[in-house]
Amino acid sequence: MHGSPYDGRAKTSLPVPLRLLLVRHGLSSFNRERRIQGRNDLSTLTSEGQDQARQTGQALIGVPINAVYSSPLKRAASTTTNLLETRGGDLTPSFTDALLEVDLAPWSGLCSDEVKKLFPDAYRTWRQRPEELVIEREDGNYYKPIGELMVQARGFLQELFQKHPLESNETVLVVSHNAILRCLILILLGEPDQGFRRLQLDNASLSVFNLIPHPEQSHQVQIECLNSTVHLAQKLPAKRKGARLILVRHGETDWNRQGRFQGQIDIPLNSNGFEQAAAAGAFLSDVPLQRAYSSSMTRPKQTAQAILKAHPDIQLEETQGLVEIGHGLWEGKLESEIEAEWSELLKAWKEAPHTVQMPEGENIQEVWERSVACWNSIANNLSPHETALVVAHDAVNKTILCYLLGMTPADIWSIKQGNGGVTVVDIATETGQPAVVTSLNLTSHLGGVLDRTAAGAL
Repeated sequence: MHGSPYDGRAKTSLPVPLRLLLVRHGLSSFNRERRIQGRNDLSTLTSEGQDQARQTGQALIGVPINAVYSSPLKRAASTTTNLLETRGGDLTPSFTDALLEVDLAPWSGLCSDEVKKLFPDAYRTWRQRPEELVIEREDGNYYKPIGELMVQARGFLQELFQKHPLESNETVLVVSHNAILRCLILILLGEPDQGFRRLQLDNASLSVFNLIPHPEQSHQVQIECLNSTVHLAQKLPAKRKGARLILVRHGETDWNRQGRFQGQIDIPLNSNGFEQAAAAGAFLSDVPLQRAYSSSMTRPKQTAQAILKAHPDIQLEETQGLVEIGHGLWEGKLESEIEAEWSELLKAWKEAPHTVQMPEGENIQEVWERSVACWNSIANNLSPHETALVVAHDAVNKTILCYLLGMTPADIWSIKQGNGGVTVVDIATETGQPAVVTSLNLTSHLGGVLDRTAAGAL
């Protein structure tokens, strides 16, 4: 299941047949006490969690919602109630056991430190390889909590798609828990390796997924945003123990607006692009930065320079590894012009981009190899306390994010990158653990919860 075949042709986002809004419940009493919740219903929403739910509802006021599904557990149900009341109470939620949280019954109610002390090996597995965790039930039988949860998530999605076909043009809100929402996301993304540990979902966070019919498979999936907490008091999730990278796509250019393929032709930002860059700069103004990197091309450099106005002591380093894909003979052309001369190749680019060699240009595998190598070089040279800004291009950012999410070059359309959009990546400190895509394609600083910014062809 791959992503949107082409998210950048027009000045605004393309129509989306089915949109999923995924919200994790607000801060609960057990969250605050660092206790394992699992499937029990002893934990309740705190006053802060209620405020978070209302803030999420406020952020979604302008978004039409056709249906709401929620876990019946109190912390999720209360989040749903508070969220919907803020919207004016125009929707009636459906509560379903298919959205219950992971079953960790032997651990439920224990603090994380207690579980670590009482079940050291199992806890280590849970922290490092959660898909492999095996727990003994009270009846003496053993089970894999994440394995069971994935089956539950598949069943929920299957029923959801029956009730809300992809062609329905509906928006569905799902309010649930950390682990079950991660499982839903992993299924939508094709179950990438170590996927559970590559994601983070904070309390009252919003993630947006677009599902689009595809002629050769059931549907395509696009992450419009992941783990957005911009509507809450803390705009970005808290930094982990390791290094952090802030990945930004450059602002809009005239060729973006016109729908021309830019590639490696050095087109500067237009006036709207400068405004987007300034907005990204204001959004990141209070984020401590120690380093900054950019593609050597003008549009990302201009974007980075605008962001660094709030960080005057940081020197921008330019790198060729982050330059945009070389579209070869397509560069400077409109889609209609490419359609006239390379119709089959353009069709393949939209449906199977990993199979396309650009005429006198690059292919996605080549972009993947140089951009991922550049990204890893930057990440590996950061100290754990450091945060680095990285500004690049649509195709480059998409390949880097597919790599970080455990996906492939075939999946680049699964990732949306708005002009001026912000992505947060935290590097793991534990050996063998993947980096965490903490937040992806945050664009609320450019206006509204949904991304309206991704203008123009690659």
